[in-house]
Amino acid sequence: MTARRTVEITADSAPETATSTVDTAAEPPARVGYGELLRTPGAWTFLSPALVARLPYAMLSMGLLLLVTQTTGSYGTAGTAVAVAAVAQALIGPQTGRLADRYGQAAVLVPTVLVHAASVGVLIALALGHAPDWSVYLAAVPAGASVPQVGAMVRARWVSTFTGEGASPAAGAKVSTAFAFESVTDEFTFVVGPILAANIAALASPAVALVVEASLTLVGGLAFAAQRRSAPARILPEPGVRRASALASPGVRLLVGAFLGVGAVFGGMQVSVNAFADSVGQHDSGGTVYGIFAGGSMLAGVLYGVIAWRRPVQQRMAMSYTMLVLGCSVLWAMPNLVALTVAGLVCGLAIAPTLISGYTLVETLVADGAKTEAFTWLTGAIGLGLAFGSMAAGKLLDGHGPSVGFLVPAVGAGLGLIALLSMRHLLVAPGGASRVVASSAERGNAAQLVGAAKG
Repeated sequence: MTARRTVEITADSAPETATSTVDTAAEPPARVGYGELLRTPGAWTFLSPALVARLPYAMLSMGLLLLVTQTTGSYGTAGTAVAVAAVAQALIGPQTGRLADRYGQAAVLVPTVLVHAASVGVLIALALGHAPDWSVYLAAVPAGASVPQVGAMVRARWVSTFTGEGASPAAGAKVSTAFAFESVTDEFTFVVGPILAANIAALASPAVALVVEASLTLVGGLAFAAQRRSAPARILPEPGVRRASALASPGVRLLVGAFLGVGAVFGGMQVSVNAFADSVGQHDSGGTVYGIFAGGSMLAGVLYGVIAWRRPVQQRMAMSYTMLVLGCSVLWAMPNLVALTVAGLVCGLAIAPTLISGYTLVETLVADGAKTEAFTWLTGAIGLGLAFGSMAAGKLLDGHGPSVGFLVPAVGAGLGLIALLSMRHLLVAPGGASRVVASSAERGNAAQLVGAAKG
């Protein structure tokens, strides 16, 4: 039986009102590779500037960590500054995503990147001027809050591109492959960002690294905002009806909790790896080791996107999260930097499959018009987990030595796994939509997979 539904939309690039319909009948299965995905007309017009704008995401925390450590000599202070910026991003980011769903991406992104560049400049000046710690923390708030949510916006553009009027039978498979590609891109930024920030800091200074971060954010963000043609439609709410937040879904709240654990792994690893490298006299190697950890995740993400999975996505997320906990549980016992690098690489292999599964699931749990916000809540959860992870690891490092900080990733991931396993029934969307996500036998069903961002 075929179901059809119609909504009014207003495009970000055009004020006209249009009507569209989408079939929700099951279609034959389809398989989409990365090559076909990247040949999508118009894809590179937003992917290229998006990459420039996303690269600084990992540079900010590393640059801030190195700058405050250099000016204060305290990992605890530096970790707290990183945590404050990450908390601000985690709390404000979803609100900017909600505004982007309502008013359009460009209207939100342009002022955001301008504020970010100015805020980072103030933060650098305060740190170099040896201002009181509280003032550095205060300046970190707008710097973190104004980090542009480009990754979430790109995911929303993929959904809009593939599930609009006249969606093809392969739309569901294309969205699944696009989510895998985006997670690989995220991990690429975590590979290159810390290395770039650490190398610039070594060759010049941490302040210069943050100047580069702000410049890339500004240029890439403005260029991405200029690509209005590929921006998703704005779905107008019915008069008198208040649009529900993505957090109204219990499944979204569970995924946010699970992603907090993943963020704790990132934050704890970032601070602890740098401290461990310092303790063995190889300070400049910290960014490289952390980059290899993220490189393992990137490799796993590439492989994830080309496999025709038969297990339900909920099971795949539980399995990869379990692997993440097992990997993190041995980090504290590594005797040297080489062993830590290998252990970090193995641990990283579980990251991307977990993130891809989470983003795939959350897209099925929210209504049209809340996609960007939903993606941003997950990204923000990672940032919030990173905040608490870096702060907790910094305090442990200052008081108990370089290896103790690695307990933070193990504990954070462990708590996330407990929540995920105990409440996994919440991840099944009404009508069983999430059940068919990325199933090799049902990947072509676009409407059950992702709804329709344009109706």
